[in-house]
Amino acid sequence: MDASKLLNPERRMLKMMQNDKSKIWSLEDVLDGCKWNDQAVAVGAGLGLSNLGFVETFESVETLVKLSSEGVNALENGLLEARLWDWISNSDNPDMATLQQSFERHEAGPGVGLLKRIGVTLEGGKFSTDNPAKVSEIISKRSEFLSSLPAKVESLETEMLEHFKGRRGFIESQDTTTRTWKITVQGSSVTSDLLIEKEMVSEITPELLQSDNWRDAEFRAFDVTLESSTPRTGRSHPMQALIERIRNIFLEMGFSELVEDYVQTAGWNMDALFIPQDHPAREMQDTFYLDNPSKIELSDDVMDLWSKIHIDGGDTGSLGWGGKFSKDISQKGLLRTHTTVNTIQYLAENPSKPCRMFTVDRVFRKEAIDRTHLPEFHQIEGIIMEEGANLQMLVTTLKTFYEKMGYPEVRVRPAYFPYTEPSLEIEVKWRGKWLELGGAGIFRPEVTEPLGINHPVLAWGMGLERLAMLVLGLDDIRQLYISDLEWLRNQPII
Repeated sequence: MDASKLLNPERRMLKMMQNDKSKIWSLEDVLDGCKWNDQAVAVGAGLGLSNLGFVETFESVETLVKLSSEGVNALENGLLEARLWDWISNSDNPDMATLQQSFERHEAGPGVGLLKRIGVTLEGGKFSTDNPAKVSEIISKRSEFLSSLPAKVESLETEMLEHFKGRRGFIESQDTTTRTWKITVQGSSVTSDLLIEKEMVSEITPELLQSDNWRDAEFRAFDVTLESSTPRTGRSHPMQALIERIRNIFLEMGFSELVEDYVQTAGWNMDALFIPQDHPAREMQDTFYLDNPSKIELSDDVMDLWSKIHIDGGDTGSLGWGGKFSKDISQKGLLRTHTTVNTIQYLAENPSKPCRMFTVDRVFRKEAIDRTHLPEFHQIEGIIMEEGANLQMLVTTLKTFYEKMGYPEVRVRPAYFPYTEPSLEIEVKWRGKWLELGGAGIFRPEVTEPLGINHPVLAWGMGLERLAMLVLGLDDIRQLYISDLEWLRNQPII
């Protein structure tokens, strides 16, 4: 243990500790005794002395639980279940319909779910409970728990702690490390002449060399074997890199890329795909309809074809959906809810030309923002239209794509979509579980025959963001779009 290699902070700290060799020194003691204001200097000096065996370091870790953003909001405005329970308790008509008028959509659903788990039932649209006192007691305990924070983890009730750990953004844990030091026999034996502080030179300058002061200076040692910092160079955003990777895979597989407009008509977006005009997906709460343009003109010929298909199936052998068909609904302007709208228009313009097309582009739906949903996201769309195209070709294509993406275990399961028959759901093996990533199938005659398409059309669509979560190992889709430069820098090259 060579005391001559000690740095000035280490010399000062060791000299101070030699004044009381039996004392266990806290951080505050060291800062006060050494006349330092910077904790990092004290901790660094202690680490250096410990590595040399001159002091012994003792560490203890204390975990503090404190409120996160959602917890702070709940403390200020009241827990969601508390506000809903207060409304139910004081309402003359505590039913679901009235509650939905009194609370935002993103509050009503989750809030009712929280109440159900503590004994509130919803039958026939009415709220009730066998033990209202118990419900109030549970909610009160939750509110009291939040009010008690911050607090040491060992002082908190385990049940409450586990409950709020399961609610994103309510609480967080912070570990605080406390260090103390005691001088060792080796440290006590270091002579005072070795503890004299000297001017340390960390940079050789022309002025230093010209003055000859370097002859008497002490040079700071540098470990040239240590890894250097990673250079911060420009790079693509992980989402853009993933899009390029997907594009390249499909291009390698012999597909051509299709890029079209976001703004479409309800006719091409839904009617052309045999989605009935009273389908729930057409409602305002699911689709972004436009004020400008609110209407986009379509030819009567194409709308007459859709009308006949929807009402009685036309010449396809289908029974259709029955009821009435509105041309006004068909001509409503909207933001596309899927990229299939562009694919079907391409097929309408090229009904007899075999093709293999793909699209990776944005779509829009009125989704509540949470860890798995966004109102604006990307869809991976693909079709194969050629003579002899069949279900086995579709499954093989999807398995090939996912294998190239690094997911060799792929399976398909029966599903239902209005515009394909048969219909499939695509699943991949991820972390030991099967995860659904999209849908696929063969376009129904109700979709292809009105457009003059005589060959089978294999089609699939999958969410890009969900695939990105797999590739990047994310649990929250919102992480893809936050301005966290450190997270972006540390992402692997895709």
